[in-house]
Amino acid sequence: MKLPSEAQLLRIFIGEADKYNGKPLSEAIVELAREKHLAGATVLRGLMGFGAHSRMHSAKILRLSEDLPLVIEIVDAQEKIEAFLPEIDSMITEGMVTVEKVKVIAYRTEK
Repeated sequence: MKLPSEAQLLRIFIGEADKYNGKPLSEAIVELAREKHLAGATVLRGLMGFGAHSRMHSAKILRLSEDLPLVIEIVDAQEKIEAFLPEIDSMITEGMVTVEKVKVIAYRTEK
């Protein structure tokens, strides 16, 4: 797969406890991105954060089971990101979604 040098970065901010049809929301989004042949997706787990409710989520020793923040990052061509947005809209009940332009320097796979 080849990515254009001018692409878009989709960032999805959700909680670790968020679910979609009984499975972790992050997993459901990444699986859908793969199904739709997007270039790739990465889930990042945050140590601390808060969102619209201003409720603090933290990975402190005594709070290991807290709902930690997750960020899903997906980079692909603008058209593919724009087509993906309506697909995930109904999946995300709480969180934030952002899109920004990025310059792709390299996207390689070993043959």
